[in-house]
Amino acid sequence: MGDSADLAKTFGELKSTGYQLLPVKAEIRKNLISKLRARESLFPGVMGYDDSVIPQLTNAILGSQDIILLGERGQAKSRIVRSLTSLLDEWTPVIAGTEIPENPYQPISAEGKQIIAEQGDAAPIQWMHRDERYAEKLATPDITIADLIGEVDPIKVAEGRYLSDELTLHYGLVPRVNRGIFAINELPDLAERIQVGLLNLLEERDVQIRGHKVRLPLDVFVVATANPEDYTNRGRIITPLKDRYGAQIRTHYPDGIDEEVAIMEQEANIADMSDYRLHVPPFMREVVAEITHHARQSPDINQRSGVSVRTSIADYEAMVANAFRRALRLDESEVVPRISDLAFVMPSFQGKVEFEAMEEGQEDKITQRILQGAVKAVFDRYYDVNDLESIAMAFNDGLTIDTGESMDAASYKAIGERIPGMMDVFPDRDGIGDGERASTIEFILEGLHLHKLLNKFDSNGASTYAG
Repeated sequence: MGDSADLAKTFGELKSTGYQLLPVKAEIRKNLISKLRARESLFPGVMGYDDSVIPQLTNAILGSQDIILLGERGQAKSRIVRSLTSLLDEWTPVIAGTEIPENPYQPISAEGKQIIAEQGDAAPIQWMHRDERYAEKLATPDITIADLIGEVDPIKVAEGRYLSDELTLHYGLVPRVNRGIFAINELPDLAERIQVGLLNLLEERDVQIRGHKVRLPLDVFVVATANPEDYTNRGRIITPLKDRYGAQIRTHYPDGIDEEVAIMEQEANIADMSDYRLHVPPFMREVVAEITHHARQSPDINQRSGVSVRTSIADYEAMVANAFRRALRLDESEVVPRISDLAFVMPSFQGKVEFEAMEEGQEDKITQRILQGAVKAVFDRYYDVNDLESIAMAFNDGLTIDTGESMDAASYKAIGERIPGMMDVFPDRDGIGDGERASTIEFILEGLHLHKLLNKFDSNGASTYAG
C-alpha cells in the first residue's frame, strides 16, 4: 500500500491512487507467498509443527480452501487460527458508516450500496487494521442463527420500517466480519440446525436471513476447530458441512521433550520475583515436560480428552512458585527448583487431566507413578547408573541422608561432602552455586532410589535416603 492510499479519506481519493482490493482469501494467499519468498516465519510462537501442520496449512491457504483444525485440547489450534490475521494487509479500506465492513468497490448491503450511489466519489472511507478483521465464536448448544447470521430488529420495525425492508435487519457476527476471518471453536458442539445455517456461507459464500429475500455475498475466510472426541461423543459435524471444508488438518502434541520445554518456557507466566534470581536446571525443565509425556502414554489417564501442553505450563509454574516460596521463607536470594518441589506440582497436574474411572483416592498413586517415571527417564539421559556406583555403595555402610523442600540450599554442600564420590559429579565443584548443587544432589539421590539402589522414606515434606 502506498502512502497516498494511506491518506485516502474518500472513495474518489482511493480510486485515484489505483488501489485495488483483493478478496480476503486472495489477499491472505498473496501475503503468504510474499512471506514464503522472503523466508519469513509464517506463524511465530507456534512450535513443533514445522514439518507437519504448517506445510498442510500453507497448502490449504495456497489452494484458497476453508480449514478445519482437528485435534485434542492444548494443541495450539486457537493460536494458529488467531495468527492467520498476520497474513492480512495491515490496513484495508471500507465504507465509513455502514453496519458491516464493506468493500467500497463492491458494496453488498443496501446501506453500503445507497452510500456509494448517493455520494459517489465523496463517499467517506475508513481504514481497518488487520486485528479488527477477525472474530471468533465458541460453539455452544444455545447459539442461534440470529447470533451468527442476523435477525429482524424489532426496534427498527417500531421506528416505522417495513418487515420487507433490508434495513430492518440486525446483522450477526459473521456479516460483521465481512472482509475478514471468522473462526468457530469446537464446531461439533454447535447444534445441527445451526450447522445447516452455515452451509450457504461455505458453498455459495452468502447468507440468507429468515424469510427475507436478502442475499449477502460475504467475503469471509472461515476456519473451525474441533476435538476428535466430539465427533462421536458430545456432538458431531453434519456430513454436508464437513464436506464443504476444503482441508481438515490434524494437529498433534509436541513430538519431543525439547519442543515441550520450549513451549513451556515460552508460555509460562512467571511473575516478577523482584531481586530474587531464578535458575531452573535443565534436568528440572525436562522432568516437567516428561511428566506430561508420560501422562500421554498412561492407561490410567483418559487419552480421548488428551493431556494438554497447558499441563506442562501449569506444572512448571507450580514448581517455580514453590521454589520461590522456599527462597522467601529461608531468605535465599536464588530460586532453584528441586526434585522435592515436584510434590507441589500434583494439584496443578491433577487439575489438567482426566483420570479413568477408578476407586476413590487412586489419583495420588497414579500421579506419583507418573512423576517417578518422568524423573527416572530424565535421570537416565543425564547419568549412567554404573558411573554412580560408589555413591550407592556408601549407603550400604549405614549412611543416611535427609533432604526436603524446606531445607536451605547451603546445607546441601555438607550433605554432598558426606557422600563419597558425590562432589566428583560437579565439574566445577567450588564454582557451582548452592541452589544448583542442592538440586543436582536431590536429582542423583532420587535417580538411584528409582533404580532400587537406595531406599527412601518420606515424612511431612522431608525424605530420608538409606541403603
